[in-house]
Amino acid sequence: MNKEESTAMDDQFDLQSEFGIDSFGEKAQREFLNDETRARLKKVIDEGEELDPTLAEAVASGMKKWALSRGATHYTHWFQPLNGITAEKHDSFLAGVDEKGQAILSFSGKELIKGEPDASSFPSGGLRATFEARGYTAWDMSSPAFLIHEEGGAVLYVPTAFCSYTKEALDAKTPLLRAMEYVSSEAVRALHNIGVEARKVVPSVGAEQEYFLIDQEQFSRRKDLAYTGRTLFGAPSPKGQELEDHYFGPIRTKISAFMAEVNKTLWRLGVMAKTEHNEVAPSQHELANIYAPANIASDQNQLTMLVLRKVAKKHGLICLLAEKPFEGINGSGKHDNYSLTTDTGINLYKPGKDPSHNLPFLLFVTATIEAVHRYAGLISETAMSYGNDFRLGGHEAPPCILSIYLGKRVTEVLDSMSRGEFLPREERDIILSGSKAIPAIYRDNSDRNRTSPFAFTSNKFEFRMVGSSANISEANCTISAAIGKVLSEFSAYVEAAKDKEEATYAWIRKSLKEHRDIVFNGDGYKEDWIKEAKRRSLPSPASAVEAISYLGTELGSDLFVDSGVFSESELRSREAIKYMGYYQEAMIDARTMSHMARKLLIPAANRYLSFLLKEKAGAEVPSYVEETSREIAALIDEAYASVKDLEAKTEAAPKCETPKEKANYAHDILLAAMRKLRAPLDSLELIVDKREWPLPSYGDLLFHTI
Repeated sequence: MNKEESTAMDDQFDLQSEFGIDSFGEKAQREFLNDETRARLKKVIDEGEELDPTLAEAVASGMKKWALSRGATHYTHWFQPLNGITAEKHDSFLAGVDEKGQAILSFSGKELIKGEPDASSFPSGGLRATFEARGYTAWDMSSPAFLIHEEGGAVLYVPTAFCSYTKEALDAKTPLLRAMEYVSSEAVRALHNIGVEARKVVPSVGAEQEYFLIDQEQFSRRKDLAYTGRTLFGAPSPKGQELEDHYFGPIRTKISAFMAEVNKTLWRLGVMAKTEHNEVAPSQHELANIYAPANIASDQNQLTMLVLRKVAKKHGLICLLAEKPFEGINGSGKHDNYSLTTDTGINLYKPGKDPSHNLPFLLFVTATIEAVHRYAGLISETAMSYGNDFRLGGHEAPPCILSIYLGKRVTEVLDSMSRGEFLPREERDIILSGSKAIPAIYRDNSDRNRTSPFAFTSNKFEFRMVGSSANISEANCTISAAIGKVLSEFSAYVEAAKDKEEATYAWIRKSLKEHRDIVFNGDGYKEDWIKEAKRRSLPSPASAVEAISYLGTELGSDLFVDSGVFSESELRSREAIKYMGYYQEAMIDARTMSHMARKLLIPAANRYLSFLLKEKAGAEVPSYVEETSREIAALIDEAYASVKDLEAKTEAAPKCETPKEKANYAHDILLAAMRKLRAPLDSLELIVDKREWPLPSYGDLLFHTI
């Protein structure tokens, strides 16, 4: 074997043996926990029994041995506070020194179960005051612990929930777990009422993550990207996505190497990264994970975003997860594929060969339609944010009107059902290519509608509004709670009837008739749909600020408080946190724009103007110098007046009293002032000599990695 062949062998990755080696999942548990401990832990997770201290000690001991064997020196409780990112505090396994000077390593059951981070420094919406610091993290037993390797060693990450000393949830995970349990109990109850046995129903989620990759050196020259994750200035590039030559195109060598390392890292963590490809915009890409229970899928998506960012830097790149990092080209979303599956393996959204007579399918699709219609504003709110406002509604993302796409066949089945009719079983269509060299393939029971915010896609619903930086816990929490609420009402209706089967069909017909307006199979980008949606009284929040207001309505309490997903105080805190988050992001943008305009862009334009004026002082100058100097001077004056206006409005913003007033001020006043400042400076970028302009252009950023 020559040297090249030996190196190639060393670089080979054995997917089966490497998968999950950095996750304390089934494979690691079999090696480091005995059969009794594994069986007891599984029973606690599956049946919701209380965790016995002796079991916690046994699991902690095995987890510690596994982590140490993989090079870990520290552990952390990893949680999802309400600031949009994850949090961690590292503690070493060191517990002291014995009489021989040997280090004592410890990780107890108590340390596994509970941590005590400071709760006052995270957003709480008034639930905690600054002087009230105590908070708790609690182990999520159903989500596997994992290892993150750094140059100095590895850290054991334990997924946890986060709550306050006064018992309120201060994170995104706790409400999701509550909603999962709620929809499971109501789904099992509904299934029993139609004669289907199940002990548990799990919301399963597969997330598709879109992102941009740009050159690290170019990134370092953009303060807007560093502070906000998106460009606040930038003239259009001569080429964008007009030729549609990036989508599904050949993956460049540098990006392929990055993707390969991302995949290997995720596979070692037990994250089933499945699909990768170039997205529509230049330098935009996508990674999709295989389905997992909603809380695990949420953890894995957070982990995926972490890995994308870390690995990108190793390859001289920066991963941008902002929803709209570049104006004028497609932004990034995160499609949230949602299904409900029984512990016996039944996908309740799978139509089967004869959907008209598939009662579980009819019931659960109907319940989902009603849930989305009744709670449309609240579901939209989970996807709308300051950053996603710049993306939603354009011809690149779903509109802000929440509607459901069902496809022709499923729509026909349900419309017939609402009339009390059963459509005959339909044989699957075969697609013929017209060439004998290509085999015949079966056509799915529904097409895809990329303009639909909530689309049925064969055996799942795809919620397409979610932003690329979002925590999917929130969307899946609200969707699960809404479906659970509708199923609860269905069961109450059926259980009061003499004939449950007759009552079930009656409820389905009634629900479909009352909630048919949410179904729309057409083009969501057309102006006619906006008018039609208004006629149907479908919510159409124009911004995240408007969407947040749904949390404060009676509808919010009806869903979240009645289901036990939030207490009234937790719900009010979420509303306040979201308003403040919107305001704070807008303020950071405004201050960054003012800083860049004053310190970088206006001075650069003025230097070039001074150069032209020196040229103009000569005996004869080209008309270019004459005309350009006047144009630049006018644009500088416009930019200077705009930056002063933005600074005055930024200074006035804190005078607003409530979080809602602050958010409204940011949306109505600050955004308009920022747009006003951007326009002349983007125009100046196209005029000023490139050698004088201090920022990398859109072309530099988007096409540098070719």
